[in-house]
Amino acid sequence: MQKSIVLLAGGGPAPGINTVIATVAKVFLKAGYKVLGLNGGYKALFAVAPDILDFDFALADRIHKEGGSAIQMSRYKPKDNEFNADIFIKYNVKLLVTIGGDDTASTANRIAKYLKRKKIRIQNIHVPKTIDNDLPLPEGTPTFGYHSAKSEGVRIATTIYEDARTSGNWFIMSAMGREAGHLAFGIGAACHYPMIIIPEMFNKTEITLDKIIRLIISSILKRRLLGINYGVVVVSEGVFHSMGNDEIEKSGIIFTYDEHGHPELGNLSKAHIFNVLLQKKLKELKIDVKSRPVEIGYEIRCVQPVAYDLVYCANLGMGIKKLYDQGVTGAMVTADHKGDIYPLYLKDVEDKDGKIKPRLVNIHSEKFKMVYQDNQQYIVDEDYDTAQYYVDKPEQYDFFKILNWKAEKV
Repeated sequence: MQKSIVLLAGGGPAPGINTVIATVAKVFLKAGYKVLGLNGGYKALFAVAPDILDFDFALADRIHKEGGSAIQMSRYKPKDNEFNADIFIKYNVKLLVTIGGDDTASTANRIAKYLKRKKIRIQNIHVPKTIDNDLPLPEGTPTFGYHSAKSEGVRIATTIYEDARTSGNWFIMSAMGREAGHLAFGIGAACHYPMIIIPEMFNKTEITLDKIIRLIISSILKRRLLGINYGVVVVSEGVFHSMGNDEIEKSGIIFTYDEHGHPELGNLSKAHIFNVLLQKKLKELKIDVKSRPVEIGYEIRCVQPVAYDLVYCANLGMGIKKLYDQGVTGAMVTADHKGDIYPLYLKDVEDKDGKIKPRLVNIHSEKFKMVYQDNQQYIVDEDYDTAQYYVDKPEQYDFFKILNWKAEKV
């Protein structure tokens, strides 16, 4: 029987998925393999009658530069007792290629262990995909899709900043990010936003909604003192992932809840939540500032990949074949700044529960420190006297005191 490979994609879309799929398909078709794409992610992998897309060169050639994914994605997480080898045996599968973020990689890790226990000789290679840039690759190596999503996010965010300047308003923007703040930081730094709020900043204090609102007001006050009556603040949605349910519910926003009793944050605009709380606090302080919410997320996930990701994703796709030929399994394919391909074994980046650990923003890096020290605007102790014109207790809006950082040392 003809040898085959199977591709599946999990989680949410990211620019470059089709580039990876197309490149893998072309390389393995050239080598005489059958290339099968699964619609429905992991759910299809263990289904009795999976929905399979049989790739040929024409299909691969058509999709390589498109956004979205030619194979339908899914966030489904199979339980261990669902694992079986049916599809591998039926189609003489020699390689399983999984494309996804930390959840998809964690499941790929479990499958790799399952295949090894069952002594099933099938290789398993994961391609690190997420606009959140939070997979544990070497520092400076992005996850594919991040640069394209950030580029589109910056395009939108730039027009929002211009609207703020033109209308004399403030905008409160929320950016996707799960547990990490890479996307919010990248967009905010590119657009010279006066305040960027990410979960990693709260390394010395608990994250609360009150502290987030006070950071926003700190920037508004500082700009007032500078004679600037407009601005944009970007907040990573990742701040919510570090809060308990009680803190989230303090917002007064009415949530729906999932089967585990957790608030379903995906059903609400996080920017709306921050903006409502900000307006409430500004009203208490009798500060006349008009603000509006903006959400950055779904509109940047399926854009066409920029040139960086087109090259990067094709390199990763060809890297799959290189690692496969070397006998690598249970690993992520990575490419360094020169384009050289290396495996990053999933077992080496898992926690005690087998889950892949997220990569957070390095707040000790020089880049981070320069952005926050030189390009952010907020109240510090020397502003107290003039800030008292707007608030009775300006120290409550001191950037360093809110975060419990030492002044001028990020």
